[in-house]
Amino acid sequence: MLSVLSALWPVFAILMLGFIARRIGFPGNGFWEPAEKLTYFVLFPVLLVNKLGSADITGVSIVDIAVAIILLLLIGTAICFALRYWMGLSAGGFTSFYQGSVRFNTYVGLASVSTLYGSEAVALSAVVIAFMIPLLNVLSIIVFSTQLGHKQGVKGVVLALLKNPLIISCMLGIILNVSSIGVPSPIGSVLSLLGSMALPLGLLAVGAGLNLQALRAVQSAVWISSLIKLIVFPLVMFGICFFMELSSFTTGLLLVFAAVPTAPSAFILARQLGGDAEMMAAIITGQVVLSILTLPIMLGILS
Repeated sequence: MLSVLSALWPVFAILMLGFIARRIGFPGNGFWEPAEKLTYFVLFPVLLVNKLGSADITGVSIVDIAVAIILLLLIGTAICFALRYWMGLSAGGFTSFYQGSVRFNTYVGLASVSTLYGSEAVALSAVVIAFMIPLLNVLSIIVFSTQLGHKQGVKGVVLALLKNPLIISCMLGIILNVSSIGVPSPIGSVLSLLGSMALPLGLLAVGAGLNLQALRAVQSAVWISSLIKLIVFPLVMFGICFFMELSSFTTGLLLVFAAVPTAPSAFILARQLGGDAEMMAAIITGQVVLSILTLPIMLGILS
């Protein structure tokens, strides 16, 4: 467990640096939103295209990865619906509780994989992301539609999903890979330099976006969603990987993504479609803070 904590320490250190920088006003409040946009629309997609397009994934069982992810998310969805009426959540509150329980932070996940397994593991992680992001967005849209009935808003989210830069970049990288076109060396060197900025800048932006004020009125839904996402999810994923007899390497990668906190983008979806945005902000902040303890512990035990 100490080795896992030692490997993950830089990830959380950068998160805290982003939080501190935002609070002291450095380099200025106008910096963070453009930095987040640059990372999301340019740097991160470039990283995924470069890694996926040039990686050797011939020995990777993509079907097994897809099955494991689908089983995890379906089990997580069933748990959330089973708890809804017991917890007495409103429709809007449940949508935020659901997102907090099942979504994952891409930046923390990829950065953790990179520090634990090396940069080559990022390519396989992109395969995981290629399955997780579309499926999670579809499930979230279904929950919003059934709970709140915002069909017009849901259509807009569906269109946004089709234009999601992470999904597009994953698909482009896979096409380059399976077509044997790959990434030409002169272009790859440029993409590599750009992509190397994605994870540190993304982690700084996640840290800068933490809102400790939202934790003042912590609700039970915040704690229970954190328990599901940070503890139950990695345990369920471990069980799935064990019974599917996946390799220790693949299991390790899937465990990382199962154990990371929820995604900051969940707040945007909650605000757009009428979820409980205040609860969502508390869940996001609480999980990032708690994951500093839970992520190394869960990975240390299960690995």
